[in-house]
Amino acid sequence: MMRDESGASAAEYALILAIVGTGIAIAALFLGGAIGNTMNGAGTCINNPSAANC
Repeated sequence: MMRDESGASAAEYALILAIVGTGIAIAALFLGGAIGNTMNGAGTCINNPSAANC
């Protein structure tokens, strides 16, 4: 029973999953703001083509 390492593999996979999930969540937070700002800028250009940023 001391040589059974199947639990270690499961723990390693869980740790990798947690790290990857955290990275995805952080990226979504940063990209969400950038995408929102871009969409707002595009909406401004559609509504007012003579705006300064168009």
